[in-house]
Amino acid sequence: PVDLLHQFMIDVFKGVGTPEDDARISADVLIASDLRGIPSHGVQRLKMYYDRIKKGQHLATTNFEIVKNQGATAVIDGHHGNGHVIGYKSMKLAIDKAKKYGIGMVVARNSTHYGIAGYYALMAIKEGCIGMTGTNARPSVVPTFGVEPMLGTNPLTIGMPTDEPFPFVLDCATSIIQRGKVEVYARINKPLPEGCVIGANGEPRTDAKQLLIDFVEGKAALLPLGGAGEELAGYKGYGYS
Repeated sequence: PVDLLHQFMIDVFKGVGTPEDDARISADVLIASDLRGIPSHGVQRLKMYYDRIKKGQHLATTNFEIVKNQGATAVIDGHHGNGHVIGYKSMKLAIDKAKKYGIGMVVARNSTHYGIAGYYALMAIKEGCIGMTGTNARPSVVPTFGVEPMLGTNPLTIGMPTDEPFPFVLDCATSIIQRGKVEVYARINKPLPEGCVIGANGEPRTDAKQLLIDFVEGKAALLPLGGAGEELAGYKGYGYS
């Protein structure tokens, strides 16, 4: 049941020292991913955040510092706190600025993984705004004709209100898939579709469990939208990345 999973995640975040309000934000982002049909960034990612907090890769308590605040813009330092909280508070600030100035742009440094980008665009939509959000990411995607990961999955997400019962939201990486999708395939013991991942010698790779090891060691990488080479315009995905 959704409510049970949601509360479980709140309890886990609180258990590693996250304040309750922040824990609720994180759980909201994760459950929203599953409810939108994106299992790669939902409950299955909870263990990743738990491990990162335990290892000190990001902090359980988020120090959200406004470094610059001028008119329609602001710069945030997240001090390596919870990416969901940094993303949530940054978008709230951007929405407030947009309502006052017509546009609001907030950039954050020293943030961490913030879940599905679409969550933050939807925040703006609910307030009658067009929402945009993007993030860099660690190198995991190859350039066209390359085999060494040099680019992030770099999602650039946009959403806007519509006169339909649902908003328009485009939320995707600039690679064909991202690591979370590989995690899902590894968990259900299925090979990846061919053409999503490339090995160190340029060969297609589909072995999800081994890929999770090889990604860390730089022996495999994700392909940009359009895939390898020029035939299906992989250079366009490389350009977007």
